[in-house]
Amino acid sequence: MKPSNKMKALILMFTLVLSGVFLCTAGTKAAPEGKKIDIIFTHDTHSHLDSFYTIQDGSSSLAGGFARISTLIREAKAENPDTLVVDAGDFSMGTLVQTIFHTEAAELRMLGALECEVTTLGNHEFDYRSSGLAGALNAATESGDAIPSMVLCNIDWKSMEEKGLTPEQQLLKEAFADYGMKDYIVLHKGAVKVAVFGIFGKDSLACAPTCVLEFRDPVEAAKETVAKIKTQENPDMIICISHSGTNAKASKSEDEILAKKVPDIDLIISGHSHTVLEQPIRYGDTYIASTGEYGRNLGTLSMTQKENGRWEMAEYALVPVTSSIAPDAHIQEIINGFMESIDNSYLASFGYTYDQVLAQNHIPFESVTDLYKEHTEHTLGNLLSDSFLYTVNHMKGEDSNPVDIALVPSGCIRESFGVRNISVEDVFNAYSLGIGEDGIPGYPLISVYLTGAELKTMIEIDASVSDIMNSARLYTSGINFSFNPHRIFLNRTTDCYLTDAEGNRVEIDNDRLYRVVCDLYSGQMLGTVKSISFGLISLTPKFADGTPIENIEDTIIQYDGHEIKAWTAIAYYLQSFEDTDGDGIPNMPAYYETTHNRKVAEDSRNIFELLKNPNKYAIGIIVIVLFAIAILVLIIILIIRLIKKIILFRRDTDKITSASQG
Repeated sequence: MKPSNKMKALILMFTLVLSGVFLCTAGTKAAPEGKKIDIIFTHDTHSHLDSFYTIQDGSSSLAGGFARISTLIREAKAENPDTLVVDAGDFSMGTLVQTIFHTEAAELRMLGALECEVTTLGNHEFDYRSSGLAGALNAATESGDAIPSMVLCNIDWKSMEEKGLTPEQQLLKEAFADYGMKDYIVLHKGAVKVAVFGIFGKDSLACAPTCVLEFRDPVEAAKETVAKIKTQENPDMIICISHSGTNAKASKSEDEILAKKVPDIDLIISGHSHTVLEQPIRYGDTYIASTGEYGRNLGTLSMTQKENGRWEMAEYALVPVTSSIAPDAHIQEIINGFMESIDNSYLASFGYTYDQVLAQNHIPFESVTDLYKEHTEHTLGNLLSDSFLYTVNHMKGEDSNPVDIALVPSGCIRESFGVRNISVEDVFNAYSLGIGEDGIPGYPLISVYLTGAELKTMIEIDASVSDIMNSARLYTSGINFSFNPHRIFLNRTTDCYLTDAEGNRVEIDNDRLYRVVCDLYSGQMLGTVKSISFGLISLTPKFADGTPIENIEDTIIQYDGHEIKAWTAIAYYLQSFEDTDGDGIPNMPAYYETTHNRKVAEDSRNIFELLKNPNKYAIGIIVIVLFAIAILVLIIILIIRLIKKIILFRRDTDKITSASQG
């Protein structure tokens, strides 16, 4: 029996419905949901394993700490166990924990405890020289603890080996091999195959005076490494953990240059410059992320893969690590154990414990960020430079001459003091960098002599260069000056004089030698002024008899057979303060509540004020500018004459043409 027309219609409708269901199902399978990855990142933690007090928004607050960071990471991994955790270097140097860097590798081991999977080297990992870094890497591997992998692709071993490895280079090569350092590693985070490589930037190398390694150009090395990764690994994502940094000036912003020139990188975690990027920087399909220093913030982001295989930022946040976050008890216990070790292995030799109170402070000192923002006198700089001058004058060693001037550059100041008790740990954190010739952590103080003329030159460098290199800003004790930032470069100082113990003005004798005290790193920088200025300016540190110093470490100040460390000079000075409230603890003097005209910035645009009293540098610049103007005028005159000749020639040609046609 044939089906009726109604039956045919029902069969057709049923067939269409089924077809639609199958088509919808087939369409869903053809376009699966894109891959996703969650990433947590740190950089520039600088040995800040424990929570610390810092100045934020004008007040002292507790911030950071690996125990609190661990809590945040555990919470993130509870939601996504495949969350990737990476670090972009400078994990050491900045707190008392650095004193056991080369023996116990606390920083690397604690990164491992945070389940950080990959890190790279920053410039401060070289602060304890080659033996210190090698010791840390060996201690980390020998500890048996979980430690992060290490990647770095632009060490130029080929060039060094062609010249013949030095003992220090060989020491590092062996330590890197034992640790398992690679150009890159490949990780599987859920369905995502991730390649992570490391880069050491040009400015990082410039900031690592004790680094003996040679490095290839970061961009060229990154191009080769990325090409190799794509060919051999076929990853879903390529991440660069870079210790190069970003900069307000595009021409110096290394990680932005890297993003532009190596567009196949999906994500750059940018360390070194301590930049806080509230939103990532983007160039094409490459994102740059940066969370600031010391673990104050924890960087978090999520990315999803697009149809073309590249990645898009879905979520990005810098999570403040504050006291409201409960610390991980197990991690805090490990940190406390390291602090006890520091008391026994390092501080005991100085007669201190890390939590010992040195002074009570009621003054809201500026933050370290403030020192970089404005080129002027700051009370924190006054306190630290005064401590150097006071301590050396009281701890008289072989050189009994009084100190005339003490210097503190802003780049060596790592933390400020809040309105509360100041402990030994606080003081070390404030001035924590380096190591001495004795192999003991902490830069020692040195003593050099400069002529009065060189002192004025040094002050002029500060007046002219500080806004270009704000980490080199000087804070002084014993010398005052005024400057006008609108005057000609290298002729901005308008007044410069010494002050005696009573604060009286003392004129500078250009030919006399003056005793200057600073830390070892700053002394090393004094000797580089000539090369930095292309020979235009020269400062020659000398001994008391005027003999030029060849090895700056020969000027380290010794007292009772030991180096005077910069941080111990600060501690000694704080302990010298009067106990004004009778509780047995020294109190910060009211003197530091205000500034004292040590550095006065004038804001005059009066033409007379701008041009009066030109020095040889100003005269030279004026001559060069006038010569350039004269050349420009001459070129313009020649062009005008040439144009006139062309016009006359055309007129004559037109007349001849008209005459011939007539």
